[in-house]
Amino acid sequence: MTAELYWDPFDTEIDSDPYDIWRRLRDDSPLYRNDRYDFWALSRFADVEGASRNPKVFSSAHGTVLELMSEQPIDMSMMIFMDPPSHTRMRALVSRAFTPRRINSLEARVRELCGHFFDKVEGQATFDYVQDFAARLPAMVIASLLGVPEADQPQVRHLIDTTFHIEPDVGMINDVSIAAMMELGGYIAGQLEERRRSPRDDMFTDLVQAEIIDDDGTTRQLTTSEASNFGNLLISAGTETVARLLGWAGVLLAQHPAQRAELAADASLIPNAVEELLRYEAPSPVQGRWVTEDVALHGQVLEAGSKVLLLTGSAGRDEREYPGAAEFDIHRDFDHHVSFGYGIHFCLGAALARMEGRIGIEETLKRYPTWEVDEANAVRLHTSTVRGWVNLPIAV
Repeated sequence: MTAELYWDPFDTEIDSDPYDIWRRLRDDSPLYRNDRYDFWALSRFADVEGASRNPKVFSSAHGTVLELMSEQPIDMSMMIFMDPPSHTRMRALVSRAFTPRRINSLEARVRELCGHFFDKVEGQATFDYVQDFAARLPAMVIASLLGVPEADQPQVRHLIDTTFHIEPDVGMINDVSIAAMMELGGYIAGQLEERRRSPRDDMFTDLVQAEIIDDDGTTRQLTTSEASNFGNLLISAGTETVARLLGWAGVLLAQHPAQRAELAADASLIPNAVEELLRYEAPSPVQGRWVTEDVALHGQVLEAGSKVLLLTGSAGRDEREYPGAAEFDIHRDFDHHVSFGYGIHFCLGAALARMEGRIGIEETLKRYPTWEVDEANAVRLHTSTVRGWVNLPIAV
């Protein structure tokens, strides 16, 4: 007998290996209903991409994480929780901080940090690839970009990790995670106030000096609260996505040693391998949207006021878009994926994440052309929107 089709983002057993269930969703229930948590889910590539292209109907203003979603729009001054025209204004403002000049200027710093972290474990037969490298690299890079003093960076990384603390049957919105969010926000606000007094060449300064035009035509600077929320978003997202990407690289390249050997021999293959990693194991595989008007999909009506989850992780494995989607292939020829989002909410830091992923893998392979994962002691991160590894012990 076929098991009943059930999926929810809080079930850690499902999240350990969701791909068979996601395949069944794509095949048998492309518009899936979960009554327990009152949401719908779209799992096919075409549907996820289509919803991402239509922010008027699939709104982000009510939250993009299931635990946060409600009838009232969320007022957090965060771009991911905005629709146009507010989103358009804020994205244009923040994008100035991600200039090609600033991103390119970080390449030497990324390589320097890779060397620094690997030097610390030099001579060890085993180490934790995530805790000793993959999680530290993006945290230090985004902190440097924003302007977090080096002495403060370990504590900031700890706060970011704590914001993803999970409580059973509650999810990410709990006393521990909220306290960490508030402390991190307070720290960032303090840094922003310092930049108002003493500007520097960093992103914190860009945030306090940038100007936006409100609906009434008034030109103004961001308030400290608005700038702090943006800084919080940038430092958290900039740390988390790349940490999970590199963690998955550690696992998948160990599982595919022949492809790992190809990358070690030819670094020019690594950029495409990064895209395949993102398609195959999306670091953030679930994105929430609020439906603003009735939509007919797959013979059903998705009513206005519904919560819908876009399964970007499932979309990356959709055989309708990617022939042989279940196979990991660093030579795969494909146009794009949706692991960085799509449309107006495409990840603002995608270029930085790709650079960190490319250099991180390249520098890993220079030091360690082979390794084995200690699967018995590896620890997974389970949240409703982020999926990856917290601890990944490897033997080199």
